[in-house]
Amino acid sequence: MTTVATADLYDERGDALDSLALQLHDLGGVVAFHGPVRTIRCHRDNALVKATLATPGDGAVLVVDGGGSLESALVGDLIAASAVANGWAGIIVHGAIRDRAVIATLPIGVKALGSNPRKSAKDGVGEVDVTVEIAGTVFRPGAHVWADADGVLVER
Repeated sequence: MTTVATADLYDERGDALDSLALQLHDLGGVVAFHGPVRTIRCHRDNALVKATLATPGDGAVLVVDGGGSLESALVGDLIAASAVANGWAGIIVHGAIRDRAVIATLPIGVKALGSNPRKSAKDGVGEVDVTVEIAGTVFRPGAHVWADADGVLVER
């Protein structure tokens, strides 16, 4: 996957892009990634995350709005491995992941607030492919998102 540095992209496109001011950790084996946005809004329940990442990703980036909760993980090593197997470019989690040592070895971009070994619920509560807002930045399904060590940019 060819990537362009987010700083250079912002210099080129400026106000056509939003920059996520939230500071996320790079936790996957790939730091720079991009693709069309898919979204999930959920709170401490990762059933929809697991189900979505088990479908063909076609180079998309799943943006998971977990409300910033660090109380339980929304992505673990098995879910991340499923995302790799299904062709997802990356996962951005406004919340926690777990199994970060294993996820760091996988060929996928993963950004998250942090980690927690606690499992989340598996009830399927949440919404898929809806517009989500994280720290004032809007992620619309189908918009393009870019991520690297400097941060996250998304089309307005």
